[in-house]
Amino acid sequence: MASTPEKKVKQQVVNVLKEAGAYYFYPVSGGFGASGIPDIVVCFMGVFIGIECKAGKNVPTALQEKHLAQIKEAGGQSLVVNEHNIEDVGKCLERIRCGHLKHQKDEENQYTTL
Repeated sequence: MASTPEKKVKQQVVNVLKEAGAYYFYPVSGGFGASGIPDIVVCFMGVFIGIECKAGKNVPTALQEKHLAQIKEAGGQSLVVNEHNIEDVGKCLERIRCGHLKHQKDEENQYTTL
């Protein structure tokens, strides 16, 4: 079975997380899980991160956007990642590692707080 483009993005994100030694998991969706939860939930050096993975020009649904915004409001980090900005995951982890995490809105990717 071939990998979907979104699955490939998830695999690349997980590779970055593993290399950094971050704790992560894929939340259960549908049935018993809540809808709109980010694809990957991460804890890195005490910082909660929600990562929504998309492929191509796909964008988060309104419910996904709501959850990502709630994570930021609660003091966590949230990112929307596709095959063109995978490096944002590493940048976010590096800023956390160096203690340079700043809460500022990034106009290009409203969910990334670097």
